[in-house]
Amino acid sequence: MSTKTPEKILQSFASTPIAVSTAVFQGLTDYWKGAIARRADPFDVLNDFNTWWQATTVHHEPKWAHGSTVVREWPVAKLLDYSVAKPTVKVPTLVLPPQAGHSSSIVDFAAADQSQMITIRNCGLDRLYTFSWLGATQATKHYSIEEYIAIIDEAIDLIGGKANLIGDCQGGWLATIYAALRPAKVNSLTIGGAPIDTHVGDGVINEWVQAMGAETDTRFYEMIVQAGNGVYSGENQIRGFKMLEPAAETERIMGLLLQVGDPKALSRYKEFTDWFEWSQDMPGDFYLWIVKYLFGENRLVKGTLEVGGETVDLSKIHCRINLLAGTKDHITPPEQVWALADYVSTPKSQINRELVEAGHLGLFMGRESLSDHWTKLMSYILPISK
Repeated sequence: MSTKTPEKILQSFASTPIAVSTAVFQGLTDYWKGAIARRADPFDVLNDFNTWWQATTVHHEPKWAHGSTVVREWPVAKLLDYSVAKPTVKVPTLVLPPQAGHSSSIVDFAAADQSQMITIRNCGLDRLYTFSWLGATQATKHYSIEEYIAIIDEAIDLIGGKANLIGDCQGGWLATIYAALRPAKVNSLTIGGAPIDTHVGDGVINEWVQAMGAETDTRFYEMIVQAGNGVYSGENQIRGFKMLEPAAETERIMGLLLQVGDPKALSRYKEFTDWFEWSQDMPGDFYLWIVKYLFGENRLVKGTLEVGGETVDLSKIHCRINLLAGTKDHITPPEQVWALADYVSTPKSQINRELVEAGHLGLFMGRESLSDHWTKLMSYILPISK
């Protein structure tokens, strides 16, 4: 378990205003130096700040970069088909995107070199599907883990009865739970940046959950859900992510001011912020279950987690496993991902690990991660999918 105490977290917050102020001062200083060097007139400066302001404050609903077909829809999810017209593999692959206040379109973020879905398909796994999680409403605020497992069950039955499961972050522990409950229906399991043992490593989410005492008392989180009338607001999650590294967030915003005249840089920034800033709510019951049982009590690796009256026994997983983690991932440190290997029955020779020089989001949409690491992991799955 992390040794960081609540006092250390408070100390970190105490230093935040200085770090943020420094980032703002440095960004403005660098901009004015550049403006003077290029002899910008007042109208140029006004136009720069107007463009920068629009880019940092106006956001649009994120789009999926490539075409797909909706196979089926549930109140909280859609099943999208990314398969080619004539697939070459027998076993389909099903991707479970993150579900943490953002759109599932992160798995098909941009052009082919920044699309996890297209990367997977180009590796030969061309019977390919993904979920698109839908934002919670008053009608779906009581959806539970059992209902999400049932949806995965129905989807796998629909696409062939057995699948390669790929899960990113929250989608990773969800895929893992499913694999433990339905091992006969999982051909392989790949997880990226997924917290399996949430009490190891120096992960900031675990530090906060432990500091708030969620292992024994979830009233704070219950109040947040009550404030949303039973729905956990995606805006809360986005604010929470920003609070984890406020200085870095400020540097990113001020950094755009220096590149405001570069159309490509401006387009990349808008593309990312449209995804990052567009919030998506979660069912309150599901959110509280995650906080209490996965992060607070760490039941998944303790063997005490129950879903629908069944114990989630990780030792029942015996398929090929791929694990992906990032060296700079402050959300899910590598130790939390690697932990899965210690609990499954899969032979060690069939467990592959890839460590990427990337942060959390870079695992799923970073060019290097996709081209060098995801392609390698998919090469282990392809032979057992034909």
